[in-house]
Amino acid sequence: MSTDRPAPPANALYHYPLSPFSRKVRLTLAEKKIEVKLIEERYWEQDPDFIRRNPAGKVPILKLGSRVLADSVAICEYLEEAHPTPALMPNTPEGRYEVRRLIAWFDDKFYHEVTTKLVGERVFRKVMGTGYPDSGNVKSGSRAIKYHLDYMAQLLESRRWLAGNEMSLADFAAAAHLSCLDYISDVDWNRSDVVKDWYAKIKSRPAFRSLLADQVSGFPQPQHYADLDF
Repeated sequence: MSTDRPAPPANALYHYPLSPFSRKVRLTLAEKKIEVKLIEERYWEQDPDFIRRNPAGKVPILKLGSRVLADSVAICEYLEEAHPTPALMPNTPEGRYEVRRLIAWFDDKFYHEVTTKLVGERVFRKVMGTGYPDSGNVKSGSRAIKYHLDYMAQLLESRRWLAGNEMSLADFAAAAHLSCLDYISDVDWNRSDVVKDWYAKIKSRPAFRSLLADQVSGFPQPQHYADLDF
């Protein structure tokens, strides 16, 4: 009896469903119509094969043929350069700066102030078996998200999309984090009509469909999560 492992798919994304960094790459791949096999990776278990693919021990990891790519920002910029249509970066230095600034805002400031405090405490502590949620962190995240939603509203009052008048990777970065929080009903969509309208617009894109189909064991989807009309 053969013990050979099946060959890995030519194109694959090693991800975790409620990783906002994985979701950002999934949105980018889907928008550019690049098909990949999704392989769920429990990255905190630090499987040796996984570590060989990315010594940093983080998701996502994108495999395209013989090429293995890590780090969500680097992956998205690679995809933008290798597959420029449809464009997800502006064609001016000023526009690209604003997109990169906002990606950093969500992947750093928002992630540490909100995502880790809410998704991290409510979901990942249980999934990883690291104990019960820290109520102080949850309260901190619940306060911080109000500030971030208000900041998004401020941007969207004068722009069609977060970084300007065209949809960009900045919108995918923000939507990736907010969709994780929406999965656990931690976004007050009534706080800002303009932010709610922005999310409804991006949520209704075909690229978003696989995110709306996600199921995390032990955490059933809230009823509104996959509803395009909330």
